[in-house]
Amino acid sequence: MTTQHPIRDVPIGSEMIRLGQFLKFAGLLDSGGDVKEAIIDGFVSVNGEVDRRRGRQLKVGDVVSLDGHRVRVCP
Repeated sequence: MTTQHPIRDVPIGSEMIRLGQFLKFAGLLDSGGDVKEAIIDGFVSVNGEVDRRRGRQLKVGDVVSLDGHRVRVCP
């Protein structure tokens, strides 16, 4: 069972960012290969729903979850 962590806000300095970029920027994953694998395998959710699109555009307020860690996109 995965422990839920409190939501951590991650400012991106703009209005939008792609999911794959955000996972690395927020420090949830280290490499592009890890990002690709986690997304394809369905381990990443956005706003509570699994999303398998690395290029998905995230906007301010979206919450990304991976392995119990939750991060919110902030301006």
